[in-house]
Amino acid sequence: MIKLYGGARSRASIVKWYLEELQAPHEFQLLDMQVGQHLQPEFLAINPFGKVPAIADGDFLLWESGAILLYLADKYAEVKTLEERAIASQWVLFANATLGPGLFGEENREKETPRLLGGINKIVENQSYIAGDNFSVSDVAVAAILGYAILFIKISYADYPAIDAYMKRISDRPAYKKAILGIE
Repeated sequence: MIKLYGGARSRASIVKWYLEELQAPHEFQLLDMQVGQHLQPEFLAINPFGKVPAIADGDFLLWESGAILLYLADKYAEVKTLEERAIASQWVLFANATLGPGLFGEENREKETPRLLGGINKIVENQSYIAGDNFSVSDVAVAAILGYAILFIKISYADYPAIDAYMKRISDRPAYKKAILGIE
């Protein structure tokens, strides 16, 4: 069974969401970041940088939300070909390295938001999900950032109707409700 380590309001909820989507057995270990549990030797043995999320899958340890998502996509055979793996990697890396900083970085937000959201809007105008007509790890990575932008910086997708409809489809998913919104 996979053990997922995370803090309250951390990117661990992204990994938890994907584990829920996969219906993969897992245990969530909540670390109290306020008292520094993530900086204790037991956790530093898992991630020497003291950051969450991290997983232990038997003796295998892994940290960084994007790496964990891609590992889970491989482990549970969501990606079956080299090309599918490349597309999943493209979107996971885009979410973490481009979309997140573009929306959350105040210094670039005004310039980056229309460019990023315009591109995503165009993509989901023509297909149900980020990488095609089927939900995938790509959606977990991208929609998590889009959802966090709604929750934390109060972004609106009213000017991007395809993203708005996409996020409604995403937020109706039981695993999203449970892991991201905390609704059972």
